[in-house]
Amino acid sequence: MVATNEEVRITFRIPGNWEHPGELIEQIPDGFQLQPDSMKLPDGSEVELDLLPPDAQFFSIFTQCCRTPPTHVEVECVRNYQVNVCLTGDGGSVEAAARMMTAAAAIISAGGAGVFIDNSGVAHSGQKWLELTSDLGIDAMTFAYVSIISNPAEVWTMGMQVLGQPEIRMTKSDADANEGLIMEMMGYLATRDKPIDDGHVIADLSGPKFTVTRIQASTDDAAGNPMHNPFGQLKLTSFRDVAESN
Repeated sequence: MVATNEEVRITFRIPGNWEHPGELIEQIPDGFQLQPDSMKLPDGSEVELDLLPPDAQFFSIFTQCCRTPPTHVEVECVRNYQVNVCLTGDGGSVEAAARMMTAAAAIISAGGAGVFIDNSGVAHSGQKWLELTSDLGIDAMTFAYVSIISNPAEVWTMGMQVLGQPEIRMTKSDADANEGLIMEMMGYLATRDKPIDDGHVIADLSGPKFTVTRIQASTDDAAGNPMHNPFGQLKLTSFRDVAESN
């Protein structure tokens, strides 16, 4: 079954010290409108909005997952936050992911301390998020959304579904020997019109380097899991490993 972009929803949590919803409404930038359960963007689109109470675990999770060091003010805001603004909207394309970044930037401008992304477990300080949103290039968006995870055997991405793309997986030894390849592949996929399928060859000036195996997504963890990628995975296997296995 072919995955569709409609299967992807992006979810952010944005902590802040607003004492009441009216304070948030007063500080939201011009062009954005807050309703009890939604936020309207200047382009007329809407995202879902929910106000979540603080919990004891969020501060440690946010600070451990934050990609760039937050300022002292941001740290204290997250430590003592009064409410988490939860934004949920459509993903599955570069355009949709950019729209969600813009929505979150409006909440940051209104006093939010940072953004935690449920789809990848990545967090960003508020200041860094505004920098990324002012760019909205592919490098900024993959840095914003996508986590790169590794163990002694493999390296893989998490969060590519927000851009409408499969995850990328390769052996740790190949990733170490080809530094930066996964990041290059993230941008390559996000700007490519056609999907990459089984047997696709990745080459550089020295010749063919990797072959691609497409792995279909499992449906076991799909329901209600924001980290589920319905587009599956692309496994990169070096031609050296292919030759050694024959």
